[in-house]
Amino acid sequence: MKEYQAVIVRFGKRVRDDEDALTDLLNERSRSGWTPELITQDAMRLTVVFAREAPDPEA
Repeated sequence: MKEYQAVIVRFGKRVRDDEDALTDLLNERSRSGWTPELITQDAMRLTVVFAREAPDPEA
């Protein structure tokens, strides 16, 4: 079974800050075992849905 996590990143006025925020988000989630499953974008925000295998409740 998988578990999911949705994150909304709002864009600012500085492209470099947006790039840093997105890089930090992806690296942080990756270290925790999350992988991006879906990414959508509109003019003001980016939505990223992450997924990972849920821990086995019987383990």
